[in-house]
Amino acid sequence: MENGQTVRDVCNAWLLMQPDCPLCLRPEAGFFCADRRRAYFRCPRCDLVFVPRVCHLSREAEKRRYDQHRNDPRDVAYRAFLQRLATPLLARLAPGAEGLDYGSGPGPTLSLMLAERGHRTALYDVFYAPDTAVLARSYDFLTCSETMEHFADPRREWRRFLHLVRPGGWIAVMTRLRDAAGDFSAWYYKNDETHVAFYSRATFHYLARRDGLGLSFEGDSVVLLRVG
Repeated sequence: MENGQTVRDVCNAWLLMQPDCPLCLRPEAGFFCADRRRAYFRCPRCDLVFVPRVCHLSREAEKRRYDQHRNDPRDVAYRAFLQRLATPLLARLAPGAEGLDYGSGPGPTLSLMLAERGHRTALYDVFYAPDTAVLARSYDFLTCSETMEHFADPRREWRRFLHLVRPGGWIAVMTRLRDAAGDFSAWYYKNDETHVAFYSRATFHYLARRDGLGLSFEGDSVVLLRVG
């Protein structure tokens, strides 16, 4: 960023060049708020709040942040955290369902928890499990835990989700919903610079309505969508 330019100035300039919402492509996203490091824009159609690409970390810096994560399958507290997603999903799965953990991270744990309950789960992660062969088939369920907020191109990833899950299958997401933020400018979740997309219940209602999905929420961070 050049001297004398504010975060808002730079991001407004970006918005003039590339105005589409990165999730629904509506070309009328407006300035939402800014902090010292980044600006945030909100789409009036799908209610996504997003960070423009000019404010994103480099791929290398993003990877360095993820390398600091210490996700350990033996960590009881981490398992309890993931159980918030696993429990409602397991209640909906048929015996022996097969799935994909999308964004499995440096210490895959959710897949092990599901396998322990009889559900074989493949892994995909752009940094840690980049084998795209797993994207060439479909599954009974897809999990995406604490990953959607990192998507620079959420439209592309969401379209991929829809192709990866068979009719009658489940997309199970865990991400902090903006509804619980209160004052977004003071929300801790936005302060992680790898978080660039923030969803609300309205966002998922929009996606479910547009794409013909069943929808349910579990608390303020878990979303379950059934593919028609």
